[in-house]
Amino acid sequence: MRQYNIKGMSCAACSARVEKAVSKVKGVTSCSVNLLTNSMGVEGSATDADIFAAVKAAGYGISSADKKTKDKTEAKEDSSIKIRLIASIVLLVALMYFSMGYTMFGFKLPYFFDGNYVAIGIVQMLLCGIIMVINQKFFISGTKSVLHKAPNMDTLVALGSGVSFLYSVYVIFKMTAAGSNSDFMPAAHYLHELYFESAAMILTLITVGKMLEAMAKGKTTSALKGLMLLTPTTACVISDGKEALIPADEVKKGDIFIVRPGESIPVDGIVIDGSSAVNESALTGESIPVDKKDGDNVYAATLNQSGFIKCKAEHVSGETMLSQIIRMVTDAGATKAPIARAADKVSGIFVPTVIAIAFVTAIVWLIAGYDIGFALERGISVLVISCPCALGLATPVAIMVGNGVGAKNGILFKTAAALEETGKIKTAVFDKTGTITNGEPEVTDILPATGIDITEFMETAYSLESKSEHPLAKAIIKWAVEHKINATEITGFESLPGNGLKAFASNGEMLTAGNFNYISTIADVPEYMKKASEAMSDEGKTPLFFAKGTQILGITAVADVIKEDSAAAISELRELGIKAVMLTGDNERTARAIGAKAGVDDIKAGVLPDGKEKEIRKLKESGKTAMIGDGINDAPALERADIGIAIGAGTDIAIDAADVVLMKNKLLDVPAAVRLSKTVLRNIHENLFWAFFYNVIGITLAAGVWYPIFGWQMSPMFGAAAMSLSSFCVVMNALRLNLIDIRKSKSSKHH
Repeated sequence: MRQYNIKGMSCAACSARVEKAVSKVKGVTSCSVNLLTNSMGVEGSATDADIFAAVKAAGYGISSADKKTKDKTEAKEDSSIKIRLIASIVLLVALMYFSMGYTMFGFKLPYFFDGNYVAIGIVQMLLCGIIMVINQKFFISGTKSVLHKAPNMDTLVALGSGVSFLYSVYVIFKMTAAGSNSDFMPAAHYLHELYFESAAMILTLITVGKMLEAMAKGKTTSALKGLMLLTPTTACVISDGKEALIPADEVKKGDIFIVRPGESIPVDGIVIDGSSAVNESALTGESIPVDKKDGDNVYAATLNQSGFIKCKAEHVSGETMLSQIIRMVTDAGATKAPIARAADKVSGIFVPTVIAIAFVTAIVWLIAGYDIGFALERGISVLVISCPCALGLATPVAIMVGNGVGAKNGILFKTAAALEETGKIKTAVFDKTGTITNGEPEVTDILPATGIDITEFMETAYSLESKSEHPLAKAIIKWAVEHKINATEITGFESLPGNGLKAFASNGEMLTAGNFNYISTIADVPEYMKKASEAMSDEGKTPLFFAKGTQILGITAVADVIKEDSAAAISELRELGIKAVMLTGDNERTARAIGAKAGVDDIKAGVLPDGKEKEIRKLKESGKTAMIGDGINDAPALERADIGIAIGAGTDIAIDAADVVLMKNKLLDVPAAVRLSKTVLRNIHENLFWAFFYNVIGITLAAGVWYPIFGWQMSPMFGAAAMSLSSFCVVMNALRLNLIDIRKSKSSKHH
């Protein structure tokens, strides 16, 4: 997805206009404009020149997404809005003194103004005119949007303020006419019909709203900015035997770099010398440091806490894990959630509809016999209280904050749609190996024969298995190394496929290892051992028999054990009303044993990689289905599922095929992701409800619908204030998402 910065957007009508214009460009397959970040994501074969031309033709500015340029632009805009606001407030105070202060509260004016009502009106006109020039942005943008046949929020503001100003100028001319006839009483009365303070107040209050909105928007993108700030700036590279400090983005693949205690790791690499504890919380949210030694992977932006390590660069610049995370979060913010489409459709026709309502309102009140001042006040109030911004921001702010919360917790949603849809899943399908289980066989049981010492038994087992390449052998080797078991010298090693292993000890005795069928032809297996091995098999373990000559030494059971949090994660999903299904290529017996421990609702065993995709297709018929996996063989199923969830420690192919990536490699993050999605969706519904509700109530109140019944009416100034606060309230409601605990399940509340 190509990213662009868009300039000049003020509301949802603007983003809808840009999106519509770019979507029409030949070669564009999808286009999504984000009002919150003023960005646009485009997919397709269209050239940059065509996309730039379409945006400019729609009346907006465009530039390629460059972070430094964007930061400078945002800083410049923030500074500009502050200066505009301060100047507007100072002039508005003076204007209010001359208008409401003098006419309503009898504030004193210089002697020159005594009885000179036209002069008082002219001072108000000049002060208001200066405020309008200071805030000319609204008028320029509003006019441009009308010329491009796509009126926006600035059009409403410009109309409201402009009509107030022009009507007031008309009243001043009436005052001069009355004064020329020496009829000063009407001239004094006309002071009450001036709306210069309304015209100026509308602009100032909308600017206040824009300021608050900008501040709140800044907080919504804080997670993304925080990730960007983590990017290391320098690296200590070894070149020609000497250390050299260079910019981190100049490190090349294969370069050797060193990291001292307390320093950040500059790029992704592999440790080639030394050991240390590395804090990876910046990437995974996991606070416990991870021990690193020769051959282990290290990642950019993680903190080396203790030892000195020398590493070889593997992924540099934009290829690092941090860069991928930033790209995922950015792309998710640039995409649109399905629920946003409805708001976009409304926003597209919102402004023309409001202008029509304002016009009809003024005409109706004039026909009803009310004076032009009252009718204009109602029409202007309708214009300035209507806010398409709240509608346009309702979804993207919640999506952006939700993505930030997910990123902090090691849960990455690739698109806004993924964030919305994850909370709607009805079935969660888990791969077994590496997802529900650790993916690495471990020794689970050791049963020496009667009279055999465990050390002697495991020495023989280690000696045999150390020569084998079988995955089960690795489990025994690992156990022996951890328990400091020594291997003895053996000769004549031979692997017997389907049976086991054979070798000879230094004294010439034959050593054998293998399954029951093989060992029972060599040694006499006691009944208690036979029953023990059957029990182990029933639990999904693989029993391995060992013998020395014709004497049985014992049994070790090896199994791919389930992760500590698998059962808890599946239990939490069931609390959320989600059915858990385990999908595996393993045999039925092993699958049943693992499934029982994990607590899944259904098991589908003996399924080949292409079969997994077919099973997902069937399950989708009964509701939204998520696939959780980590391997290359899971990629087709991850792609086929409504939501593909990749375990972060899995393969790049699985991560590429997924919609959601769990960086921590913990299954408890699956229910956490579902909870986050449900909470974000609920927040979006709240935002949309209040945005629609606000406009329905606000417009009817501003139009004076309740005036004949209850005497309720709204001044344009109050309408402008309400409009300013509506967007701010929507953004602040979305910011509440930062307070949620996505790991708190119903069952955990009782502990």
